[in-house]
Parts: sequence; C-alpha cells; structure tokens
Amino acid sequence: MSVLKESQHLKISFKDIKRATNNFRECIGTGGYGMVYKGELTLHGNRTTVAVKRLNEQYGQGLKEFLMEIQLLTGQNHPNLISLIGYCDEKNEKLIVYEYAEHRSLDRYLMRNGNSNSNSSSNNTTYSLTWLERLRICVHAARGLDHLHNHARNHQAIIHRDVKSSNILLDHNWIAKISDLGLSKLSLSGLDQSYVISKPCGTLGYCDPVYYDTSVVTKESDVYSFGMVLFEVFCGRLCFVKYEDGFILSAAFVKRCYEEKKLDDIIDPALRGQVSYDLMNKFSSIAYQCLHGDRAQRPPMNRVKNELEDLLKIQYLLEMSTNPYVEAPSVGSLYFPIPTQPFGA
Repeated sequence: MSVLKESQHLKISFKDIKRATNNFRECIGTGGYGMVYKGELTLHGNRTTVAVKRLNEQYGQGLKEFLMEIQLLTGQNHPNLISLIGYCDEKNEKLIVYEYAEHRSLDRYLMRNGNSNSNSSSNNTTYSLTWLERLRICVHAARGLDHLHNHARNHQAIIHRDVKSSNILLDHNWIAKISDLGLSKLSLSGLDQSYVISKPCGTLGYCDPVYYDTSVVTKESDVYSFGMVLFEVFCGRLCFVKYEDGFILSAAFVKRCYEEKKLDDIIDPALRGQVSYDLMNKFSSIAYQCLHGDRAQRPPMNRVKNELEDLLKIQYLLEMSTNPYVEAPSVGSLYFPIPTQPFGA
C-alpha cells in the first residue's frame, strides 16, 4: 500500500464523506467502481462541491484500479485532467473524491433518439452543442491526453486504455477534463519502449483492434479511441448504439463514409450551416487518421492536439466576423476564451 502512504495528505475520513454526501443521497452516475455521488466538503474553509466514487467490486473493478487512480492523479495539476481531491480507505469502504463537473460527461450531449443501456446517457439532455463548443471540447480533451502521454511522468507515458465520450467530463465553464484513470497503464516513453503487454480492456466500439488482437497497448491505442470520440462529436451520435433510423456508428462505417466522400450524410444535422465544407473535411481527416489500421500511421496525440487547435483558431476567426459576442483569443494563452454570450443562449 505504498501508494496510499505517499498520498496520506489526501486522506478523508468516511465520516466526513458520509456527511458531505448526506449519507450518499444523490447518485449522479455509475462509474467503473460503482455509484458516483454528489456532495459538499469543506476544503480550506470553503464549501466545495465534489463527486465521490464508492467502490463496489461487483461492478468489475476493485482495489487495483482504486490504487492506480490515486497513484496517477496524485500530484497531477493539469486543467484538462479531473482533479483528485482525496480518498478514503477505512475497513471495507474505499472511495475517491474528485472535483465536481457540473455539466457531467460529453456523451450526454451526443445521444439523440437512440436506445442505450448506458447509465451515463440515461439522463440525456436535449441541449445541442454548437460546432464552436464541440471544437473547444475536443481541443481540451486532446490537451489532457497529450499531457498523459508526454508530460505526466518523467520518462513514462500514461496510457489511458478507456478513452470515450463518457470519460470526458465538462466543468461549469464547459472545460473538458479526462477522467477515469483506473484502467490506465504506465509505460516507458521516448525510449522505443512505449508499450505495455496486458489483457485487452476498454469499451466496445472505442477499443483499438490491434490491441484487442495482440494484447499490446500503446499510446496509439488511445489515439484510436479518441478518433472514435471525434467522429461521435461530428455525427452527434454515440458509437455502437442502434438508433431508430438504423444508424450505427462504427469505425468501419465512418471510415467508409470518409473514403467515399459522404461526410454530408453523417454529419449531425444540428451542425448544418455552422461548419464550412473545408473545416468539416479537415476535422474528419484528423479523426480518420486516428483510426488507421496501422498504428505507425496514426498521428501522435500532440499532433492531433495541434491540428485541432488550428481548426479552433480558424473557427474563432469565422465566428468573430459574424458574432459580436465572440472575443478574439489571447495570443499564447492556454485556453481560448468563452464567448461573452452564455452557452446555449
């Protein structure tokens, strides 16, 4: 339990967590561990809204994932990674406390008229994200993954292994944050050894087929999964969900549509008129490259991030020319500013 010894400063008593969640009264979702609850903790003299994962081994994950998430998130300070606030390990109770993401997960905004068993999508909203908002979210998520792959540990890469839209959370400012690192693996980075041999895991539709076939996972496996997320954002649908119109989003399907130049057939109807033909092709080209069957041909996450950032800058220039509420992004800043007009207004 050396991981917990190194994170003693983050320990929170079960009594305090029980009080903060009002005896686990408000369930806001189901994660890999079990139920996730909303609560309010007093931190540094301030009342802070938090999300609490309560371990229940019947959901398939247990102590190993609990320890992994604490290990990987302790000391991490990146705006596009969900922040670890604390944990509890008392008797049979194991809980992890995170910052609260007010707008929940990205998948909630991509589920339209489908039939899904996903608990994260069951409380779906009717709000449709604009193209600008979707681009910003994709940029933020790419920054978070780039940090895990290239900047999180000295000479080590963190391979997430379960990148999907339900693991991309949105805070009160709609800033996207990568979450659920319980299945992640550490590998050597930059030494031609950035891979791990492990039993394939992940989520149907997002999992890299090469990883599934070989049991060898690499950073490029995350790139593949992120490519599926990009196509979900583009299509406004979740992968491997059967919709009432017969539409099923899969890698093979979207790759075929891209190759046959039928992107206009699959783009989210809500985006028509918001995205230019040129940007539509550039965005889908990035997603398509991520899904390449040959890992060596997939772009590294830092390149995906840079190309998405370029598209976002172009989109801002287009929006500024027609929308007086959109401010110019500040040069060199990490984040492009939120339009002064509230989202959804």
